[in-house]
Amino acid sequence: MPLPLIKTYIRALLTGLDYLHKECRIVYTDLKLENIMVSFEDPTVLADSMNSELKKPMAFKIDSTGRPVYQSRNDFGPLKSLGSIPQLVDFGLATRLEEDDDWGIWPIQPDHYRAPEVILGNGWQMPADIWNLGVLLWDMIEGKELFRHIYDQQDRYDAKLHLAEMIALLGPPPPEVVQRYQYMREYSWPEPVRREDDRVCETAEEYFCGPFFDNNGRFLYEDLIPDRKLHDTVSFLEGEEREAFLDLAKGMLVWHPDARKAAGELAGHPFLQSKQTSA
Repeated sequence: MPLPLIKTYIRALLTGLDYLHKECRIVYTDLKLENIMVSFEDPTVLADSMNSELKKPMAFKIDSTGRPVYQSRNDFGPLKSLGSIPQLVDFGLATRLEEDDDWGIWPIQPDHYRAPEVILGNGWQMPADIWNLGVLLWDMIEGKELFRHIYDQQDRYDAKLHLAEMIALLGPPPPEVVQRYQYMREYSWPEPVRREDDRVCETAEEYFCGPFFDNNGRFLYEDLIPDRKLHDTVSFLEGEEREAFLDLAKGMLVWHPDARKAAGELAGHPFLQSKQTSA
């Protein structure tokens, strides 16, 4: 996908989140590529695809019931314009927080995109979406996930591995985040939550298999922290473009939710503006 189009999509997603957060008081909670739909940029794309299919039908096989199963098609040729706009779909997990002091406390978000305040049980608000999109930038720009090793040898999500990668890329969490974790770790949810392995949990600590920090704020699994730096995770961009992208990401991937920039402010970041997308 061309970089100018990716920038347009990111800016559109931030504009959408700004509307959800400010006007609707909604936390989307489930940002992932599967929930971002994009229309065809030009009506002739489908007509051209049909003509191509008539000339060279796509491959298919016959299943056990005798029905033809056609190969999926995801290549519709070069883009004809940059006019398509992404749309968020599937609001089934979205949460409305009516007041400024309303907080969500239960587990949310896909594994790779889960914000630290969710794992630590610190309570979450709109900034959880900002973290989520910040991680998703790597899928869009680099074509790969930012966090490489968040599953154990049995392919189960492991929160301590996830936190270890966060520490490697962003440095350790500030004291106030750990203090909030220590304060909230015994907080019981109003209703128990069932994990995928059917284990019923009453706290975030139990759900994500903590503890993660000792009473002095030291991470308990320092041996799991990989030798990685955020700057080294970006290979697709170079020079000023790379630095501008990292500056955008650093406004989103911040340990303390209150220190993350709001969606509307991020939409105006220089990396996403037309001056840089016109090259």
